Amino acid sequence: IMPSLVGSEMCIRDRNFGCPAKCVNRHRGGAVLLDEPELIHEIVAAVRRAVPADIMVSAKMRLGYMDDSRTLDVARAIHAAGASEIVVHARTKADGYKPPAYWERIAAVREAVPITLIANGEIWTVEHAELARERSGCEHLMLGRGMVADPGLARRVAGLQTEPLPWAALLPLMVRFFDQVRATVAPRHQGGRLKQWLHYLRRAYPEAATAYTELRTVNSADELARR
Repeated sequence: IMPSLVGSEMCIRDRNFGCPAKCVNRHRGGAVLLDEPELIHEIVAAVRRAVPADIMVSAKMRLGYMDDSRTLDVARAIHAAGASEIVVHARTKADGYKPPAYWERIAAVREAVPITLIANGEIWTVEHAELARERSGCEHLMLGRGMVADPGLARRVAGLQTEPLPWAALLPLMVRFFDQVRATVAPRHQGGRLKQWLHYLRRAYPEAATAYTELRTVNSADELARR
């Protein structure tokens, strides 16, 4: 969770009730819990009791599971359980990641609960960030896939720089990322993780499109590392 656009050193314990993945929802995790605000309250309250008072507890939610009829119930349950902030992904699970994100619906949540709200969903550009703030009334934003596609986006939204990071600045980050992938991910999935990032980077970087085309059929992690 990012309490601000540029992050924080504050230690936070976050619960994610927004994941739309079938494998997670099938086991009664993620967004499916949005139909059970009472259970969400119990989960958040248990985390709040379990961690020291100086550690923030936050939660991420969507507008709902199949619809947004319980949006405010969920937000109030999270607040009543002792959370310090809520991130609201401005779509339901049924919406998935399909545009648009309904930032304006976050405004009702902001009026219903007196804690920090963070707007999330479909923020790919500085212009999107401005619209999300305007329509949601939230000062703070969470950037997800937009940061994967454009790693310098948060700094531009925060006014800390005006231009995207140059491609050359991303190459050391990609090497570091792939080293971490190789240390933690099963070999058969390692190449896919790198190509997945390149796929997102194609939105902003022509160089990523060229690299993705060249590496699309390469599955060996050793070969990818040599490239």
